[in-house]
Amino acid sequence: MERTLLQWRLLPLLALIAALFSVFFASPRSLQGNNRCSLLPHDHYWISSKRIVTPDGLISGSVEVKGGIIVSVVKEVDWHKSQRSRVKVIDYGEAVIMPGLIDVHVHLDDPGRSEWEGFSSGTKAAAAGGITTLVDMPLNSCPSTVSPETLKLKIEAAENRIHVDVGFWGGLVPDNALNSSALESLLDAGVLGLKSFMCPSGINDFPMTNITHIKEGLSVLAKYRRPLLVHAEVEKDLEIEDGNDNDPRSYLTYLKTRPTSWEEGAIRNLLSVTENTRIGGSAEGAHVHIVHLSDASSSLDLIKEAKGKGDSVTVETCPHYLAFSAEEIPEGDTRFKCSPPIRDAANRENLWEAMMEGDIDMLSSDHSPTKPELKLLSDGNFLKAWGGISSLQFVLPITWSYGKKYGVTLEQVASWWSDRPSKLAGLHSKGAIAVGKHADLVVWEPEAEFDLDKDHPIHFKHPSISAYLGRRLSGKVVSTFVRGNLVFGEGKHASDACGSLQLAT
Repeated sequence: MERTLLQWRLLPLLALIAALFSVFFASPRSLQGNNRCSLLPHDHYWISSKRIVTPDGLISGSVEVKGGIIVSVVKEVDWHKSQRSRVKVIDYGEAVIMPGLIDVHVHLDDPGRSEWEGFSSGTKAAAAGGITTLVDMPLNSCPSTVSPETLKLKIEAAENRIHVDVGFWGGLVPDNALNSSALESLLDAGVLGLKSFMCPSGINDFPMTNITHIKEGLSVLAKYRRPLLVHAEVEKDLEIEDGNDNDPRSYLTYLKTRPTSWEEGAIRNLLSVTENTRIGGSAEGAHVHIVHLSDASSSLDLIKEAKGKGDSVTVETCPHYLAFSAEEIPEGDTRFKCSPPIRDAANRENLWEAMMEGDIDMLSSDHSPTKPELKLLSDGNFLKAWGGISSLQFVLPITWSYGKKYGVTLEQVASWWSDRPSKLAGLHSKGAIAVGKHADLVVWEPEAEFDLDKDHPIHFKHPSISAYLGRRLSGKVVSTFVRGNLVFGEGKHASDACGSLQLAT
């Protein structure tokens, strides 16, 4: 009884101590010192703008964030009704608030080739570019991610080093494609889906798959309702005459080595099994996603036809296919080498038409860096240089800058870069500014122009190999929020890397 009385007498004192602690930890200075994950010392706040991109269209209003989640979205006319006393309000004025970008095609090359990129530099670049989630490809890290053991190495390498949220694709290769238990183990370990190549990948431990491998992979993926991403090119014999017009420093020489028939042939072969993904098919629940489409002619026509028949198929293209054309690539400038290759200006126009009409579903960066010496910049040999475009930090302004002439809207940008990628990767808590979603947000100024030159802050590891250097772009990223944390703002990153791993369950 005496002990009980003593406890009751202590309660007021304990309450006073708790209140003092509450005041202390609520002070901005204290929170700034303790929440090193965010530049903003608040867990509960509002952000406002005249232009907020929501699933219901563009609104003027405010978004309430609490505990990393969007808890309300209010139009300006209803703003006075909201209870916001003593809650921080950040007014971004005319800047656009949009769901954070989700890049489903990124090569961070970690572990094993972190000198090419790495989780730290790659995710810092993502944060500076408004990308709040990225999905890392199973290659060009070493080893490739083709088993639970190699996925574990990825997870360990990413721990405490990612500034945005990160998920992983696993690899479908001949060694696991015909072994359902091996694939199931990889999927059970948390990969969001699988990736395969229909041509040599250039990485020794990631060999190409044939259509039998793909068919078997889809049958396993159907049980998990996860996608198979496919690099759709198939090698065919080429007849290239020797002569002066085959200078390896000429981009057109390289272009001739990977004609549109390679994409068309692969896609035609691939679509012979995607019919199984239709409702009632043997692989219903599986989904095929064709990555980095370059050919906007017969290859695209095949995809449209398959969609019309009910095949579960989507397709992406990349900003470099929409920004550049073969005719303008300078001699020896191997920064522009990628596969499939950048094609001619007419093809670029057709890609934009397909984007605007909805025939291409989404965009991804295919950020594929390497060490500068492997790009052979001084030699300029397109046939021997490593292929891949570095662009991760700038895909938002690139999309906007080159899309303006075609009438691209803010809602379309959000669809291509947020909504549809979130659905592909099964990241249903992301991809939209809506109640209950993660507070993954980008604030940017579409009208602000900047020169992407050597003086501009670039956070991916090797800026010199980016094909976009020297371009003038529109669209400055002001702030990036990941699950409510302000991870990038006013040109600065939060002190700690507090991104979360996005593993399938």
